[in-house]
Amino acid sequence: MFNQIKLFIDSKRFQYFITTLIVLNGITMGLETSRDIMLSFSGVIELFNSLVIIIFVIEILLRIYIYRIEFFKDPWSLFDFVVVLISVMPVSEGFEILRVLRVLRLFRLITVVPQMRKIVSALASVIPGMLSIAGILILFFYIFAIMATQLFRDDFPEWFGTLGESFYTLFQIMTLESWSMGIVRPIMESYPLAWIFFIIFIFVATFIMVNLIVAIVVDAMAVINTQDHEEQIHSTEEIIDEVKSLRQEILLLKELIQKNNNS
Repeated sequence: MFNQIKLFIDSKRFQYFITTLIVLNGITMGLETSRDIMLSFSGVIELFNSLVIIIFVIEILLRIYIYRIEFFKDPWSLFDFVVVLISVMPVSEGFEILRVLRVLRLFRLITVVPQMRKIVSALASVIPGMLSIAGILILFFYIFAIMATQLFRDDFPEWFGTLGESFYTLFQIMTLESWSMGIVRPIMESYPLAWIFFIIFIFVATFIMVNLIVAIVVDAMAVINTQDHEEQIHSTEEIIDEVKSLRQEILLLKELIQKNNNS
């Protein structure tokens, strides 16, 4: 019984079934945002959502039964456990946020699709490097926000009146959204050399710092692809070794058979 359950929950068919349920559940959650659809099909959608939650609970219980303590040592399994736990918690007054958090169970798609897991693992592995770059970027923002507030707050208080407003305006400029015609050119009418300040900021914040983060992520993905390639080579070598050993055994058997026949 134990082995049958383990084979069942580890089978590709069961994984495909769970993946399909997650995708369909995502569709129904999107449909719930439409008042017209909910007026007509609320009963069917709520019944389906309840069925999905029941299946997810059964799945988690089976996995805990099979893997025991190992289940709670796996971060992906813990994530599934927390997401399903949020889904089954009753929503009462003052805890309406739990209803919103139930949409997090769509993230289970990451845990059941290996390629998505690899991408998330790559992102997690580069968090220390990204935090270092983010720290430098925040420091750069802080310095330029102070400078911008002191330089432009008198004439442009709506953009640079306070340090917080300067931060937001600089963030908008970093994204290159309406930065020239919407912000910099009007400022240049009062401060003709202001373009120097903003060009330096854009060059460093947008073209250097942000691209550094992208480079770190790409490098992490390259490392994972290299590891996958090495694993494939290793598995291929193991298969070749097994084939060679089988050939040797077959030759030995042939020799024994011939000796027996000769004798």
